Amino acid sequence: MMLNNIPEPRRYPFSIPALKNLERLEFKNNVTFLVGENGSGKSTLLEAVAYQCGFNTAGGGRNNTYEVDASHSALGEHIRLSWLPKITNGFFLRAETFYHFASHLDTMPESLRYYGGQSLHKQSHGEAFLSLFTNRFGKKAIYLLDEPEAALSPARQLSLLRIIKDLEKEAQFIIATHSPILLGYPGAQILNFDSHPAGEIRYEDTMHYIITRQFLENRNAVLRELFSDE
Repeated sequence: MMLNNIPEPRRYPFSIPALKNLERLEFKNNVTFLVGENGSGKSTLLEAVAYQCGFNTAGGGRNNTYEVDASHSALGEHIRLSWLPKITNGFFLRAETFYHFASHLDTMPESLRYYGGQSLHKQSHGEAFLSLFTNRFGKKAIYLLDEPEAALSPARQLSLLRIIKDLEKEAQFIIATHSPILLGYPGAQILNFDSHPAGEIRYEDTMHYIITRQFLENRNAVLRELFSDE
């Protein structure tokens, strides 16, 4: 992936530190995670890739036409994807707009068979996510997931890892996440958007892993320091 023809480098989202000096980004594996603090640019980049794939940037695939506020990709027109073979079948999951996507599906009841046969609104948030992953995801496709853990319990996150494992040989996943469970997927590439420009990072060096490990191994000490008034 390459960024080019940036119109105004000082204007958002081109001013995001992880992106403004980024010229090229290579997705080396079929499973890539984007990590970084809120506002670091990982979701912005994921949305731009969705735009280039022809997916609805509000969430969905190529055939899902509906709109929500703030779904336009300002970065999308300024990146170029290079991939062989080119695959534009797939899905863009935006956790923040999933409710609107589910409502959109309810206007097309004939499409529900591709999502488990019933309205996603008639399932819990986590069940709806897994129904989407289990029934809609297939091979020879690209899947862009923006914080899929938002609705998933730890056990359901493990279920998602199993789904990815079953598909990864013939499908590509690019996932923006804060979950140390998802990030533990074996052999995955992790791109850190807290570095400028964004670059690769080891799982054990991510703040997600470091903070979670510290908390689990010494919860009382972490909380004592956090709540200290000194």
